[in-house]
Amino acid sequence: MIAGDRRANSGQVGPVFNVTAGPAGATAATLAAVGQPVLYPYDPDFLHRYANTAELARQAFGTTETPVILQGEAVLGLEAAAASLIRRDDVVLNLVSGIYGKGYGWWARRYAAEVIEVEVPYDSAVPAESVRAALAARPDVTVVAVVHCETPSGTMNDLDAIGPVVADHDALLIVDAVSSFGAAACDFTAWGADLVVVGPQKCLGGPAGLALLHVSDAAWEHMAGNPDAPRASFLSILDWQDAHRVERPFPFTPSVSDVYALHACLEQYLAEGPAAVLARHQSAARAARAGAEALGLELWAADKSICSDAVTALRLPAGVDEREVIARARAESGVMLSGGQGDLAGKVLQIGHMGPSAYALSPVVALTGLGRALRTLGAKADVGAAIEAALTALDDDDPVPSS
Repeated sequence: MIAGDRRANSGQVGPVFNVTAGPAGATAATLAAVGQPVLYPYDPDFLHRYANTAELARQAFGTTETPVILQGEAVLGLEAAAASLIRRDDVVLNLVSGIYGKGYGWWARRYAAEVIEVEVPYDSAVPAESVRAALAARPDVTVVAVVHCETPSGTMNDLDAIGPVVADHDALLIVDAVSSFGAAACDFTAWGADLVVVGPQKCLGGPAGLALLHVSDAAWEHMAGNPDAPRASFLSILDWQDAHRVERPFPFTPSVSDVYALHACLEQYLAEGPAAVLARHQSAARAARAGAEALGLELWAADKSICSDAVTALRLPAGVDEREVIARARAESGVMLSGGQGDLAGKVLQIGHMGPSAYALSPVVALTGLGRALRTLGAKADVGAAIEAALTALDDDDPVPSS
C-alpha cells in the first residue's frame, strides 16, 4: 500500500498510499524478490524457479492444467486469447457490462466470422438468463467472452451462473479475471472456463509485467486447429505451452525479475491461504463501501449485490471532477486514488482494495484522503462519519474475543 517516499509535482513529500485499481503495490517480500540477481534464463536455478512458479500458479488456480505465463502485462494475455482461440469461422458472443467488455469485442472482430453482443448499462451486470436467451437465438455461437470484474465500474458478472449456461451450449468460454482473482471466488473448473486471464499486479500484489493464463484441454485443441493462431509472435500462447518444462527452450527471453516477483506473490498467497485472502478483500471492500456512503457519496453500481470486492467505484457529486479530487488527495494527503476511463472519465472515482491495499486500515486511509480532497473543493464530506462507518464494518468482521 505504501509506495515509499516520493516528491510529487506539488512539492508534497512523504509516503504515498496506493489505493488504486492497480497495480496495487507490493509487499517487502515481493520487492526483495525483484532485487535478486538477474540470471541467464537457462541457468539451472532459473529453469527450476520458472517451473516451480508455474506449479505454484496451478495450485493457486486449483486446476489440474499447468498455467501459461506470458511475458507481458495482462492485456497481452487478453489480446492473445482472442488471436489464438478465435478462428475465422467462429461466432463469438461478447458479454458487455463495461469498458473492458466492450473493448474485447474490438479484438474478437479481428478474428471471428461474426461477433454479437449482450450489452447492459455500465453500472449493471449481465444476467445469466440473457446469456441463455442469446445462445438459444444463435445456436451457431462457438465462443463466449466475459469480464468477471469490470474494474472501472466496480461491478461483477456472475460466472457461477453464466459458466454453466455456456457449458450447456458447448461453447468455449474466455474469462477476463484480471482483477477479480484473489478478491472473488474463482472456480475455473466449475465455470467450465477454457481460457482465463489473471493479472499478477492486482489482488496478488505483484508487478504489471506478466499475464497468467488458465488454458483448458479443449482450448488447446481449438488453438492447435486454428491455422491463424499466432506462432513465433509475442501474441502466441501455443509457443509457451510447454515453457514450464525444464528441458524445453523458451520462445524468447523471459522477464526474469518479474518471474521472481510472481513466485514470491504466489508463495505468499498460498501461505496466507486462498480463503483468508478472499476474506481480507471482502472485509476491506465492506469498509470502503460503508465509509464512502457515510461520506455522502453514491456507489456507482446499480445494486450492491454486484459490487466488486477488488475495487469500489463511486459516483461523484455534480460539478466535482474526479481528476481534481485525485490530484488533491495525492498532493494533500499522499493518497493515490483511481479515476474513470472512457465513458466514465470525469464521473467515477475508484478506491482500490487489492493485494497489499486490502488490509484493515487501508480503506480508512483512502476515505480520509478522499474526504479531505472533497472538502477542499467545496463539496460536503463527513469524514468523521466515514471513518466511523468503515471501522464499524471492520469491527463487524472481527471475531468475538473470548473471555
